[in-house]
Amino acid sequence: MKSLAILGATGSVGTQTLNVIRANPGRYDVQLLGAKSNWRLLEEQVRAFRPRWAALADPAAARQLEERTGDLPLIVLAGPEALVQVLAAQGFDLVVAAMVGHAGLLPVVSAIEAGSDIALANKEVLVLAGHLITALCRQKGVRLLPLDSEHSAIFQCLRGRRARDLNRLILTASGGPFWGCSQEELALATPAQAVKHPNWKMGAKISVDSATLMNKGLEVIEASWLFQVDPDKIEVLVHRQSIVHSLVEFVDGSVLAQLGVPSMELPIQLALSWPRRWPGQDQYFVNWLDLPALTFSQPDDAAFPSLGLARAAAKRGGNGPAVLSTANDVCVANFLAGRLAFNDIPRVIGAVMAQVPWQADPDLEAILATIEKTARATQNYIESREC
Repeated sequence: MKSLAILGATGSVGTQTLNVIRANPGRYDVQLLGAKSNWRLLEEQVRAFRPRWAALADPAAARQLEERTGDLPLIVLAGPEALVQVLAAQGFDLVVAAMVGHAGLLPVVSAIEAGSDIALANKEVLVLAGHLITALCRQKGVRLLPLDSEHSAIFQCLRGRRARDLNRLILTASGGPFWGCSQEELALATPAQAVKHPNWKMGAKISVDSATLMNKGLEVIEASWLFQVDPDKIEVLVHRQSIVHSLVEFVDGSVLAQLGVPSMELPIQLALSWPRRWPGQDQYFVNWLDLPALTFSQPDDAAFPSLGLARAAAKRGGNGPAVLSTANDVCVANFLAGRLAFNDIPRVIGAVMAQVPWQADPDLEAILATIEKTARATQNYIESREC
């Protein structure tokens, strides 16, 4: 049985990963579960799966969990540094990186250095430091398996294909809850509306990113590193039905696409089972006779400028994507807290991108410094301009 660690176990991807494990018993031994602060759900998970370690970034939450699980042979880790240390010391067969935002960077680096394969849902890891992560994976002989439905689709379509035969990658986007809205309507958009994704079950932060189309911009950057493709050869089409998860176009005009129901459990199961495929559950299968018409359209760059900001950051390279992603994290947090308007998210990001100094080839220390500097600059900008 293979050993498994899940980072972000109490989030949407983490809980769905455990659903897949539960439906496929005897295949993985869950040895580590990590979360930010939700000790109540983590307690339920450790009682169900009996890992050796449970890690909580919030020390107070870790103390609560430790008090509640004294009857279990469980080692409770407190703080981000403790998680990094255990990942560096233990070579798990697979680490599911499902943490939100920048918190996943150092744990993923530690897991790769220990020789653990990575199933990656935390796209910010590659956005922040794609050049470092991909080089480290090659050095350590580690597999990087995509968990995003779009990247999983491309991963499947590219198997056995030659790089020189590729013409372009086409990522599909649902368009989020505000597709078709005017600028005036978007100006009044609320956090409660933004997190109501029409097709996917996701956390609040990624739901807002989907609503602004920033999520798709980050996915363009992630795809460029995962598949070693120039960002200019990666296009985005809005596909409201979320049935075609992405497409690969070859130089002769042929196109391969991966289709499936909009469920994260499908790409999660594929990553866990790769290079094999486990039998799917009934809800994974498409009823082709009940499908609506499948439509595609161009993104509305005027209404949703975040995608253009991401492309600009990808083209600039260096620490540009780290500035983009960090500024976006701070803006989304302020929007969810009611301190920033929806339309101000891309406006503030653009201003901060022009403000933070650019570095061409940052190492890990420089990336971490960029994150800190950008977070501070973004929050200061929001507060000083009273956005």
